[in-house]
Amino acid sequence: MALDNKKIIVIGDRDGIPGQAIEECLKGTTAEVVFSSTECFV
Repeated sequence: MALDNKKIIVIGDRDGIPGQAIEECLKGTTAEVVFSSTECFV
């Protein structure tokens, strides 16, 4: 996969896909999540 062995910054959206959900999708890879946040974009 293109994300294997990469460092990832996850920024989720409160009204869309939260950061924790994106992190769960990355668990099958060897990507390292170095920062994860769920923000509210208004």
